[in-house]
Amino acid sequence: MSSTPDPEVYEQGKGMDAHNAAMRRIRARNDQTYDPHEPTRVWLDEDNTPDGVRRSLTIILNAGGCRWARAGGCTMCGYVAESVEGGTVPHDALMDQLDVCLDHERENADEPCPLVKIYTSGSFLDEREIPAETRAAIAETFADRERIVVESLPDFVERDRLADFTDRDLAIDIAVGLETATDRVRHDCVNKYFDFAEFVAASEAADVAGAGIKAYLLMKPPFLTESESIADMVSSVRRCSEYAHTVSMNPCNVQRHTMVEDLYHDGGYRPPWLWSVAKVLESTADADAIVVSDPVGHGSDRGPHNCGECDDRVQTAIKDFDKRQDPSVFDQVSCECEATWEAIVEREKSYGMPLAQ
Repeated sequence: MSSTPDPEVYEQGKGMDAHNAAMRRIRARNDQTYDPHEPTRVWLDEDNTPDGVRRSLTIILNAGGCRWARAGGCTMCGYVAESVEGGTVPHDALMDQLDVCLDHERENADEPCPLVKIYTSGSFLDEREIPAETRAAIAETFADRERIVVESLPDFVERDRLADFTDRDLAIDIAVGLETATDRVRHDCVNKYFDFAEFVAASEAADVAGAGIKAYLLMKPPFLTESESIADMVSSVRRCSEYAHTVSMNPCNVQRHTMVEDLYHDGGYRPPWLWSVAKVLESTADADAIVVSDPVGHGSDRGPHNCGECDDRVQTAIKDFDKRQDPSVFDQVSCECEATWEAIVEREKSYGMPLAQ
């Protein structure tokens, strides 16, 4: 049965209260404010979908932030720091944000994008973040598109909340931030409350409602070595491919006002190597799902990186793999630092003492 969606319940008996207390102290350092009438971000791109590569409009609504993050939340996630203070944005303001995004699309695309992705830095299906009225209006706005992707924690994946889209014959995918198929890693390294079984239940509920599942995984949360993070991702991609048509395996980056940032500044965390990302994609290319990755901040100290000389080439190969699902693209890139990475994978034993920065 799904967890009760209440942060206090999340903490009770789950050993997460210490993590959450630490995260609340870290997030309290943030003193920025944001306009509830402006989206957090909007951009155009291309994505691999079950129907092929499609031009996409990606929208990050400023919806007040994830309910779990306001309890403390995930060790690596800084998105709540970009949210409107107070955790609530009214319907009219959210629709103003949507208008800004549609204006951006009209100015930068020749025609409407067939794929729309809407993120809220939380759960789109949580009616405390996105009211039912707003959800229905968004479904109506994009009813003529080919596919829409919205993000949600498993708790809120319910048939009634998907009906606004499915009743309009709009293909909808639920993007679930699973992070890993390993419960121990999700609980202790990511500080995320639910179990893999709840992700499975959400995928079954989505299927009954006529929706698809897109699983988001996190490569190298804190407290894992490079080799442990590779092994965890290979295993997780394969397990997720049984329930999701797309698995997005994304390497951790150092976001502001997070536990990961504190560890990073103390020399206790290094984002994953891009070679590790390539290794996982190569190793799971035969999985029964579309497997993609988006190394945000690649090549920077705070993002997934190699030596600095080959980062752009490896990133290009990763993005090429995303579209073609052909692991041979990685045969086209090489660098002397690959030997350093191999030595680190073999010899690094302590999560808090990365062998290279």
